[in-house]
Amino acid sequence: MCSVVFLDINGCHYKFPVVYGTFYEKAINISQLRENTGIMTFDPGLKNTGIAKSSISFIDGEKGELLYRGYPIEQIINKCSFIETSYLILNGELPNTAQLKCFSEKIKKFNHINKEIYQILDKVPDNYHPMGVLSFLTYVLTSFTNFIQEKDEDMYLHLLAKLPILASLIYRKKVGLPPSYADKNMDYTSNLLKMFFSKSNKSYQHNPIITDTLDKLLILHADHEQNCSTTTVRLLGSAHSGLFSSISAGISALWGKLHGGANQAVIEMLENIVISGGNIKKWIEKAKNKKDPFRLMGFGHRIYKNFDPRAKIAKKIAENLIQELRIVDPILELAKNLEEKALQDPYFVEKKLYPNIDFYSGIIYQAIGIPKDMFTVMFSLGRLPGWMAHWKEIKLNRDPIGRPRQIYIGYKKRNIIHK
Repeated sequence: MCSVVFLDINGCHYKFPVVYGTFYEKAINISQLRENTGIMTFDPGLKNTGIAKSSISFIDGEKGELLYRGYPIEQIINKCSFIETSYLILNGELPNTAQLKCFSEKIKKFNHINKEIYQILDKVPDNYHPMGVLSFLTYVLTSFTNFIQEKDEDMYLHLLAKLPILASLIYRKKVGLPPSYADKNMDYTSNLLKMFFSKSNKSYQHNPIITDTLDKLLILHADHEQNCSTTTVRLLGSAHSGLFSSISAGISALWGKLHGGANQAVIEMLENIVISGGNIKKWIEKAKNKKDPFRLMGFGHRIYKNFDPRAKIAKKIAENLIQELRIVDPILELAKNLEEKALQDPYFVEKKLYPNIDFYSGIIYQAIGIPKDMFTVMFSLGRLPGWMAHWKEIKLNRDPIGRPRQIYIGYKKRNIIHK
């Protein structure tokens, strides 16, 4: 393999090292490019720029593969719980029985929040979006959680324990229910559902089908290389911002419609199609028309040029859940028909616009009973271990502070002249 590349710039030859990844993906190390040549690269959206060396997850977009710490997502879904997956992502290896028990028990130990958090939430206006509230409360947690420096590994467990509590409180405030507290006798995902849906005058009835479905969906969201929110967390970590404030920023980034908010947009699109008569052909033609502002949400992905492996799994999970619970869901039927028709259309096939995970995750959340504006909150709960692992990795690697350059296109230097 070539270890260097030579660039000819204005008649001068420059040598730059080549960096190789585990699967032989290649990158030209241009960290000295501007210093040596006076030239920098221009890459809007960072589509062709590697910003970090990371060992957490890997995507092969051509083959449609996703690995967590080297394990295929298909194996993890069938053999691991979300808590095992969280341990793997944070620590690099799957836990043994003793490690998993210790990890789970510590999370249960931190399954509470300070009473002032409840008081703060009471003062938040009801019309605030749940993602904005979650980001705010995550930041506020910093004031109520003391760590010994930032080397204390318990801070990751605190967030794994406390973020579901915050999410449940936001949901229950939204629907007019009093807080439901954590039950230390329940596993992580059962406890999450209990905190969301239990009623004060009834004992909570655990449904293993719903628990297994949500556990798998959390796993599917656990990490996904250098996406917008993960890069946000890493950038804050590079500035030595605290873990909680970095995660708060990641939540805000995930809120965007083109990122985590896409699953809500998919459901709203499908509902609009149903309301308008369900003419799938009409909407597919609209999506193909460049002059039409309509966009077929949930199709295509910047990295995957084949099927999103998470979407394949999510589709099966959604179908199984709705079948087991005997839910009559016209939205799911429409989604399946829309996928079938789109993938028979040469336009979508040629452009490799396959369904991504957002196309089915919203259907699952809706079937479980999660309202649309809470979908991205649930996404945050799944993505939390990945965010924390990236924050941890950038600290361990001692990466320099992120500081992109720009191409200035404003005025040239000019003088102020008073009129």
